[in-house]
Amino acid sequence: MKKTIKMREMSDNQKGIIRKVSATGDMGRRIREMGLVKDTPIQIQGRAPLKDPVAVKIRDYVLTLRNNEASNILVEVDAPEQD
Repeated sequence: MKKTIKMREMSDNQKGIIRKVSATGDMGRRIREMGLVKDTPIQIQGRAPLKDPVAVKIRDYVLTLRNNEASNILVEVDAPEQD
């Protein structure tokens, strides 16, 4: 089963597909210029010791985003099966 969450809520090594970038203005433009656009697969590579920023693998490179930026990106992930 799939669910949509904010990128900042993803776990290390978790994969997902970007479904929406809700940021507007300069931040939205900058996020899109980095390649974070709808239907792009991503994977969380890790986080800094204080959980900010987050390292994201996209295509063949890794970039880092602050949590306030990652909150504006909605990602579809596999939801764990519940018994």
